[in-house]
Amino acid sequence: MATDVLVLNTAVADLRRPDFEFADELVGKGGLAKCKTEDMPNYSQQQLRQWIEQGFATAGGPGNTAPLIARTGLKVAVGANLGRGDYDGLDAQGRFFYDVMTASDIDMSQTHIHPHLSTGTTFIHSTSGQDRGGIAYFPNANDDFDFEIFRAAVERLRPSIVYYMYSGLSERGDANGGRDLAEFVKWCRSKGAVSIVDCHTLTGNPQELIEAGKSVEQYWLLEPLLPQVDLFFTSCDEAKLIENTLAAKRLWGRFTEHENNIHFLEFLTERFWRKDGRTKLFGVTVSEGAYERHICPDGLVSGPNKIESRFMGGEVVDLVGAGDSFRAGLIAYIARNLRQFKNGSMDFGEAVQMGNLFASLYIKAPLNDRYGNIKSYDKMLRVVRSDVAYRSFNALQNALS
Repeated sequence: MATDVLVLNTAVADLRRPDFEFADELVGKGGLAKCKTEDMPNYSQQQLRQWIEQGFATAGGPGNTAPLIARTGLKVAVGANLGRGDYDGLDAQGRFFYDVMTASDIDMSQTHIHPHLSTGTTFIHSTSGQDRGGIAYFPNANDDFDFEIFRAAVERLRPSIVYYMYSGLSERGDANGGRDLAEFVKWCRSKGAVSIVDCHTLTGNPQELIEAGKSVEQYWLLEPLLPQVDLFFTSCDEAKLIENTLAAKRLWGRFTEHENNIHFLEFLTERFWRKDGRTKLFGVTVSEGAYERHICPDGLVSGPNKIESRFMGGEVVDLVGAGDSFRAGLIAYIARNLRQFKNGSMDFGEAVQMGNLFASLYIKAPLNDRYGNIKSYDKMLRVVRSDVAYRSFNALQNALS
């Protein structure tokens, strides 16, 4: 049986503690830094294992997406590097990541055990309220992502959708100015797969860079990549930084956020879309929903369209993984409507609303049960099609029961 979705790269254990203030010092409050493997804090494997067992860890990267998609009933696999160690062949972080995935019925047969680099590890300064703490990411084995190893995974599993996480977070994955990844994505499409790649806000304080009109070097990796992908969604802050990097600086503050999001999607259209007979869907996620623009195989362009989330009720527990969980919902919808996506007849607004639903359920879930609110695809679709604005999180949960 062919796989519906194959999620690649950035297997990581996210460790959250209130005493990880060093993360804020490294990256700035709410920012993310890709740190050097050799600079990773020298915590012992026993200490890391203890924190994991005490509940201070969640599975990041594919852990924010693959189990959510699998809970809808789709067949999902993860292909990634994990570190060798003494916990049934894996290090503490790798064993945790592997076990979380298999507990969600994820196919982990495409795991590559790296001989000397440990599993990717992120230290997150946990904070109260809606403020996101600093995220210090140490890629470790993810830095050595080998496309040849995972080409074999694509050929073996024959996935309908290939989702690579993330551009900008792997030395080998980003080699040759991003052209290696672009060629891999193009090759995946030649095998019949729909492709999606995302990126990350690679800066300590996005707003400061946006206001100063600064660029971010890692976003140049998108130049060869974006013409090859079928799906690309980014956050509104990332959108500004991407355009500041790849084009003339825009004075974003002179315009409304609505105008800025429309402008960015029109920029993507002019810069990266090719009328090559395939469907493409680009978008921007915002706090109250998302914007989308798509092109059909006949060249017809629709949008930009704003899809306001109807699932805003409830308190946010943790914003880490908000964009990933949105893309999980979007991908689940497309995987279930693959023929319609490819011929351009899919309900694109409904697909985005499914992403909104997944994101809301994920960021409002307790950290010890991040996947529990995601139900079967039919139940999720029923709520998306209900036309009810769920002002209460309890009402949303009851609708899914």
